[in-house]
Amino acid sequence: MAATTRPYGSWPSPIDAGLAASFDGRPEYLGTVGPEVWWTEPRPEEAGRRTLVRRRLADGGPEVTELAAPWNVRSRVTEYGGLPWAGAQRPEGGPLLVFVHFADQRLYAYEPDAPGGPGGPEPRPLTPLSGSGGGLRWADPVLRGGEVWCVLEEFTGPAPTDVRRVLAAVPLDGSAATDRGAVRELTHDRYRFTTGPRLSPDGRRAAWLVWDHPRMPWDGTELRVAEVTADGELADARTVLGGPDEAVAQVEWTAEGALLAVSDRGGWWNPYSVDPRTGWAINLCPREEEFGGPLWKPGLRWLAPLPGDTPHAAGSGSELVAVLHGQGSPVLGILDPESGDLVDAAGPWTAWQPTLAVYGTRVYGVAASPRSAYEVVELDTATGHARAVGAQRPDPVDPAYYPEPQSRTFLGPDNRQIHAHVYPPHHPACRAAADELPPYVVWAHGGPTDHVPPVLDLHIAYFTSRGIGVAEVNYGGSTGYGRAYRERLREQWGVVDVEDCAAVARALAAEGTADPARLAIRGGSAGGWTAAASLAATDLYACAAIIYPVLDLVGFAEETHDLESRYIESLAGPPQTLAVLSRERSPVARADGITAPFVLLQGLEDPVCPPAQAERLLTALQGRPVPHAYVTFEGEGHGFRRADTMIRALEAELSLYAQVFGIDRTDVPRLELET
Repeated sequence: MAATTRPYGSWPSPIDAGLAASFDGRPEYLGTVGPEVWWTEPRPEEAGRRTLVRRRLADGGPEVTELAAPWNVRSRVTEYGGLPWAGAQRPEGGPLLVFVHFADQRLYAYEPDAPGGPGGPEPRPLTPLSGSGGGLRWADPVLRGGEVWCVLEEFTGPAPTDVRRVLAAVPLDGSAATDRGAVRELTHDRYRFTTGPRLSPDGRRAAWLVWDHPRMPWDGTELRVAEVTADGELADARTVLGGPDEAVAQVEWTAEGALLAVSDRGGWWNPYSVDPRTGWAINLCPREEEFGGPLWKPGLRWLAPLPGDTPHAAGSGSELVAVLHGQGSPVLGILDPESGDLVDAAGPWTAWQPTLAVYGTRVYGVAASPRSAYEVVELDTATGHARAVGAQRPDPVDPAYYPEPQSRTFLGPDNRQIHAHVYPPHHPACRAAADELPPYVVWAHGGPTDHVPPVLDLHIAYFTSRGIGVAEVNYGGSTGYGRAYRERLREQWGVVDVEDCAAVARALAAEGTADPARLAIRGGSAGGWTAAASLAATDLYACAAIIYPVLDLVGFAEETHDLESRYIESLAGPPQTLAVLSRERSPVARADGITAPFVLLQGLEDPVCPPAQAERLLTALQGRPVPHAYVTFEGEGHGFRRADTMIRALEAELSLYAQVFGIDRTDVPRLELET
């Protein structure tokens, strides 16, 4: 069938905003409970909650959603959360689960196979009620005898920085549900931040990670090891690895009691074997690749030891380790620490999330590709066979509408390399006139210490299938390319990120890929800062979508949550220079340089980038004829999770581009721009 010629941006598409919203999110926090694999999964159409899903592997049974609405398996520790559940086999059979419920942040115990009606009895609380998610929060749990060992976050005052964090032991008998005193604290609050404990196979040692202000966990963390006494206390705790300039991203014990850690002491996150007494560390696979990433949330997992003497398709060896590794997007491999051999899993998946689980010879992870969304994948190390086993969803539309990403490297100022993924407009039945260049939107990711992989994202396909190109930029400061690359942003936020995004946009225009008169930029959170700062710094972009952004450095440092309250010091500079730097870089202070139209999308319950940030920008623009729209969402925090919110946000963004780029679209509500 001959393609229809239509202007870029006006192509019809079966990928509407509702479809994109319904496919938002991905499975997270994998774990195995006996011969079953469990994970959390989003439900955008159910007010954005997350549920627990299980699949029985022995009988090849279907996926089962274990917790119906309104249960919401999600922690608020450090606001971003962390591993919200743990499980083990009960002596009498069937799984015992503990999980955090988002609404009240209590820990609950749940026995889905126990008598008590469909799905077993209702979950029972293990921790005290502290009201609307304040007071007490829990994350990164592990079951030990009759207790749950985990992170306890306790607020001690009204400010978001009035908080302490320790390791704690919660009794499984429910005695702490009405008695805070029944919770045993295992560590002191000397350190501001901590992950949950990892227990050695014999139960005699515990290992965990800590760090303190002003460091972020990718700047420097410490690996702590302690002896577990007969009465369940931690004794002789000491730091065995890490420090102010060494970021340990994960710690794990092998089945034979060896201690493994992921450290960037050599400039790249690599796996190490660590002596738990002396701290002597041996790099098990020295490569200029990342075997770890930014520890935004406790419980992320880039490596998982297999049981000793696990058969492997490439041979047999003891203490094999499943690892995620690579430059840019990680892939799954099986590492033999004795030989250093690393064999990657076969299959179409090109990017894996930092969650791994092991049962026998099988490794479970969450992976995606440019043609498939994130799904639960099983690798049988005995045969080398990999297959999707969970969270699979049939293609909602003909895959011919999916974009085809091009991973590219561009040159920026001083000839520095910039990594990006370019998604040209793509449609199976439409094309534009030969003399027309397409509009492009530069996407700046959040973090900013993070990165984006080239995988199927229906939010991107929403635009590319309509004839609008997308370029996702892993600007300097992004993870995935070694410590030196992410250090480029140190004290340069609002400079390097802005320059790198502009360099990609200009290159696409110069080579004839993009229309230089129809370039836009969009981003959320830290990416919202980059988008707004770009409007203030350059006239390159015709418009911008600014989503739950940072807009004022001084205000952000004073108003944001505890985890990021000192982040600005590494991103911009020390406190004594912050006021000057804020005047030089903050979009609020540079609002007089903003002339291009924009839409500002903001959740009204955002504890990370509060609405006050957005409102200051609007105040600074009063009296100036800058077309803009401010769209707010009740009940949304940092990162939109509800389907109706995502639909409204996507349609508002498309309407902005249509108006500014001169595109005729009548299939989305018109966004009213004010001046």
